Amino acid sequence: MPELPDVIVYIEALKRTIVGQPLIRINLLSPFVLRSVDPPIESVRGRTVRDVRRVGKRIVLVFDEEVFLVLHLMIAGRLRWRAPGEKPGMGPKMILASLEFPNGTVFFSEASSKKRASMQLVAGDAALAAIDRGGLEPLEATLDQFREALTRENHTVKRALTDPRLFSGVGNAYSDEILHAARMSPLKLTQSLSEEDIERLYGATRDTLHLWIDRLRTSVGDGFPEKVTAFRDDMAVHGRFKKPCPVCGAPVQRIVYAENECNYCARCQTGGRLLADRSLSRLLKDDWPRRLAD
Repeated sequence: MPELPDVIVYIEALKRTIVGQPLIRINLLSPFVLRSVDPPIESVRGRTVRDVRRVGKRIVLVFDEEVFLVLHLMIAGRLRWRAPGEKPGMGPKMILASLEFPNGTVFFSEASSKKRASMQLVAGDAALAAIDRGGLEPLEATLDQFREALTRENHTVKRALTDPRLFSGVGNAYSDEILHAARMSPLKLTQSLSEEDIERLYGATRDTLHLWIDRLRTSVGDGFPEKVTAFRDDMAVHGRFKKPCPVCGAPVQRIVYAENECNYCARCQTGGRLLADRSLSRLLKDDWPRRLAD
């Protein structure tokens, strides 16, 4: 799922291309993509885009008269920008919707049969605020605000960082990178953290997100993001199971759960202890290795 750094770079590219442009036509090519009925989607046609915002991991196109088109990319949703007459460059079954402007078209696509990506049209600031899950903006928060959100409930730090009610825009990928930078176990409980732990995690969160925003901005330049992915070769641990940790060289480990996995370095983050995988460790029982050396 595109997270805070990816969404910020998307927004910056959209501001360069469509702010100040009227929406000529919106084509809905999937019956599942639109999740609202009032106001009707046709009412946005002809309106001018005045701004592009972020609400958590959602991208918001701001039109005249406080009308907002909210795009939620979910896991496999992506945006593509094409000049007039230029082909989308993807299979037609992947395209959920297209937004046509005088200077080009935004294609909203999804590389999944589950059709989780969505858009909804809302009117008024109150309706837009109702979409916000209320999480703290990690790059705007003070240390005190970060501490309060982090320790409000007693969860693992991995779960806390990815909870949209606590922190805005951080998901599975960048939480792995943040915890590696903080040299902290993903399963450490938030209410057991020392003040030193919290300060280290606060710094790692800000540094990691800034690092990736800068990297993605550099890769995109003045263009439009085309290779938005949760798995990047220069990530430290996320998606790098069995590959060497860039800090210590130990093989990156993982915990698999539901449709996600948590990646970590046992040497850097858990003192060499392997964290139990919910399925594999139960299967192996006493044969499950406890430490990296095993």
